[in-house]
This record gives sequence, C-alpha cells and structure tokens, in this order.
Amino acid sequence: MATPEERIAQLGLALPELVPPVAAYAPTVRSGDYVYVSGQVPMVDGKPAGTGKVGAEVTQERAAEIAAICALNGIAAVKAELGELSLVRRVVKVVGFVASDPSFTGQPQVINGASELLGEVFGDAGVHARSAVGVAVLPLDVPVEVEMIVEAG
Repeated sequence: MATPEERIAQLGLALPELVPPVAAYAPTVRSGDYVYVSGQVPMVDGKPAGTGKVGAEVTQERAAEIAAICALNGIAAVKAELGELSLVRRVVKVVGFVASDPSFTGQPQVINGASELLGEVFGDAGVHARSAVGVAVLPLDVPVEVEMIVEAG
C-alpha cells in the first residue's frame, strides 16, 4: 500500500516547504495524539495563488483548486510536525473559510477541493467532519483558508 507521500507524488504534486506564519502563532500544535493545524492560506512560492472574492473575481472551480493548495500546505505542516505522514491515523476535522461575494452560496463545493485531496492522500483516514463558512475577507485577500485537526499515532 502506498504511503501518503507516495500518493502525493502519484497525483503529480510535491509537498511545499512549510508556510511560515504571517502573524504571532505556530503552524501546528500537538496535544497528545492530536495535531491542530493553523489556518493555511494558498501560498505558492511565497505568494498567494489567487486573491479576491469567490463568486465575483474568483470562480467556484478555481476556488476549489485553491482550497486544495491550502490543504496541501496543511499536509506539509503536519509532516513538519510528525516527520512522516504515515503517522496520521485520521483527519478528524476540516474547517474551510471562503471569502465570498454576498450572493455566493457554494462554500461546500469550494471546500470539496480540500476534502477530496485529503481523501486522495490519506484514503479512508482522510474522511473527516467539516465546516465550510463564508466570510467577508481573509488575510492577504486570499479567497480560501483551511484549517484541520489530525489524529496521529
């Protein structure tokens, strides 16, 4: 059976470097068997992968792609905390924030981008509880931010 790292490579992806915090917080905090991952924005090579509001400047489809980037950054944070992703027993909870035009109501479909990537990387252990929340604005004017809680072995 392939490791999560091998699945990432099979998807044609690479784990990015850990995104450094943009304020006064830690990327992850481990408490017992749980790793709490701070909200991850879609940084690629030190720059946001997109900006603007979903339903206005950003399409729902592009926002789902951006949500997957956020999740990949979250996975990188988990790997930095644990050393190897095979120690993840379960992705427990995902919370996705979508900077939305006031008329946009497709937040769940946007956050599916993150959820689907987590399922592809972790298999059954990637199935999680989730919230998808529309907000007025996010840091750096990014359209999506994703946080997660994982159980580690």
